[in-house]
Amino acid sequence: MIPIDDVVSLSRLQFAATAMYHFLFVPLTLGLSWILVIMESVYVMTGREIYRDMTKFWGKLFGINFAMGVTTGITLEFQFGTNWAYYSHYVGDIFGTPLAIEGMMAFFLESTFVGLFFFGWSRLSKVQHLGVTFLVALGSSLSALWILIANGWMNNPVGAEFNFETMRMELVSMTDVIFNPVAQVKFVHTVAAGYVTASMFVLGVSAFYLLKARDVPFALRSFAIAAGFGLASTLSVIVLGDESGYTAGEVNKVKLAAIEAEWETEPAPAGITLIGLPNDAEERTDYAVKIPYVLGLIATRSVDKQVTGIKDLKKLHETRIRNGMLSYAALTRLKSGDKSPEARAEFLRLKDDLGYGLLLKKYTPRVIDATEAQIRMAVNDTVPKVAPLFWSFRIMVGLGLLFLFIFSASFYFLIRKRLAQQRWLLKLAVISIPLPWVAAELGWVVAEYGRQPWTIAGILPTHLSASTLQVSNLYFSLAGFIGFYTLLLVIEMGLMIKFTRLGPSALHTGKYHWEKLEAA
Repeated sequence: MIPIDDVVSLSRLQFAATAMYHFLFVPLTLGLSWILVIMESVYVMTGREIYRDMTKFWGKLFGINFAMGVTTGITLEFQFGTNWAYYSHYVGDIFGTPLAIEGMMAFFLESTFVGLFFFGWSRLSKVQHLGVTFLVALGSSLSALWILIANGWMNNPVGAEFNFETMRMELVSMTDVIFNPVAQVKFVHTVAAGYVTASMFVLGVSAFYLLKARDVPFALRSFAIAAGFGLASTLSVIVLGDESGYTAGEVNKVKLAAIEAEWETEPAPAGITLIGLPNDAEERTDYAVKIPYVLGLIATRSVDKQVTGIKDLKKLHETRIRNGMLSYAALTRLKSGDKSPEARAEFLRLKDDLGYGLLLKKYTPRVIDATEAQIRMAVNDTVPKVAPLFWSFRIMVGLGLLFLFIFSASFYFLIRKRLAQQRWLLKLAVISIPLPWVAAELGWVVAEYGRQPWTIAGILPTHLSASTLQVSNLYFSLAGFIGFYTLLLVIEMGLMIKFTRLGPSALHTGKYHWEKLEAA
């Protein structure tokens, strides 16, 4: 567990709390915007008013969620300056660039056209209004793209170099930052998860109407779109999750080993631990049930490459920490005025391990003179606690398989025109509405907790990134954020429930209410 009695831990907790609150609103915005595009496209192609009503009804719920997402997201960027000042100083030139582009390109686009979406129905032609809806969805996706490019760089810091004269990371290739493989995989995986979230939301609410035998034609069509879109999206998440595993195996071996509780380096191809009880103290997994070969195939795309275990990774990290001590010594020489070719060459030879040397700053101000005990503690810090990652990942995967079953069954019974008899499936869809949010939050736990002890992987340790703040101020601001965000969440839930209960028949009183469920 993370202690909550120091500035770094409280700053981490505050950022995690605000980010996880914010991400309660993001996936629904990402997915529902494209579902609106689908519904309105059918309206434009067929001219059938029911699809216009579907777009307006689900658009109303989208608007409530969008407003809350904007409100909760604004504070996140400010925290880089208030709580993570040294982080902003050290890598702000790189990290701030995609965030600035997100604001100018994506957020302005999305925010501008969302107004036209709501108020342009009587002022724009069908095709023009569909174009507005498409631009809202595009803006949402572009916003996610640039934010995840920034986040992907934190996990795989390409396209940047450390300048010892300015003591900062500096951008050398924006192309490398944009096309960072970690960022690209993270983007498509995250937006696909948003599509699943929105699909389950529409599916569950539509199932509720079908169970109540109200607004049946509306609910059936919404259910059908959600089932098809959700099935395709869930399959995408599974495929892209496999790609994420391969990417982690390439660039973040520690995270992969921790997720799989892979303590030892096994002969290739490694087996995957289906279930077990990770024991961090003894560095083993009790009662492990393993499936042969699977982890090796996922992580290396081969049968002859090894997946390095945690114990061997620690040995590698110890070597890099010792090299980092030498790199820090060479940097100290340069900063003291020794600009000789020998001093510069020594630093350039070892500079890639400087971040590992900085891990020792947690235990001693004199990195060069760190003791063996301090080095061992720094080595242990290079691997996050295994149990939280192990279980978060497995619960997330289990939920993904549940979603695949729900969408597959829904799609099958719709095609067979037997949905009305499957009340168990309709009830399961309603119960499952909140589960995609659980899976998404667990995904971020895996992504961000798995990166520790780094804010910038291999470059900047988390304990050096925080601002100099008073603990009392952090407790006060943390309580304020949690209280305010909880209030916003309650307001959102209240509004969502209110308009869901009113239903689409509120658009045209009684229009759909008395249709029979047998139409299913």
